[in-house]
Amino acid sequence: MAATNPNPATPLPIPFDIVGFDLDGTLIDTSGDLAAAVNYAIGTIGRPPFPVAAIHPFVGKGAKVMLQRALDASGGYDEATLLALLPVLLDYYEQNLAIHSIPYPGLIDAMEQLAARGVKLAICTNKAERFTIPLMHQLGLSDRFASIVAGDTVGVAKPDPAPIREMIARAGGGRTIFIGDTINDIAGARNAGVANIAVSFGFLDGPVENLEADAVIHHFDELLPLLERWPA
Repeated sequence: MAATNPNPATPLPIPFDIVGFDLDGTLIDTSGDLAAAVNYAIGTIGRPPFPVAAIHPFVGKGAKVMLQRALDASGGYDEATLLALLPVLLDYYEQNLAIHSIPYPGLIDAMEQLAARGVKLAICTNKAERFTIPLMHQLGLSDRFASIVAGDTVGVAKPDPAPIREMIARAGGGRTIFIGDTINDIAGARNAGVANIAVSFGFLDGPVENLEADAVIHHFDELLPLLERWPA
């Protein structure tokens, strides 16, 4: 049974040592910069640009799949074109990581409250290290996280459980909950034996309920109250 608070002035304990986050579509709205990179790459072969919102369903399984989906949606693709444009996209994105990317509403306040309560923060993303680490530095957020594990840090990516387990180990271990916006995030957490929360505001390619997460939040203002009510 979830805890109830007889004294609202005293916060309930949070029954987790670590709160882990996915990056794109969970911590940071990177859609503007991802869209710019996709549109730059496909523009080199004369394809029209996508609106930023149209990029959301393309994201979540890596840059190659993102580009493949964009090419497919804009007139089709072949493997040679995909392979030729991928380095174009990646190089452009690497030079323009944080032009439009911003934390989701309520995130910073939630992170500060968690840190003040002694909870460690961590990241496990399928984004490559060459983009993940510089992006977090450019946003001024790197120092807030006890560990950052990227898609190529351990040689496999979510939904394999290994990256989430590495994230936990590098953060010092302990009871962990993981927050994400795609099936890779929720399945990865489940495969690692970790409680999980889906966000409804990320790069979803279907209803958030389809992820079958342990819980769903629609804004980061909901995170602390949800964690306080989580069964110990």
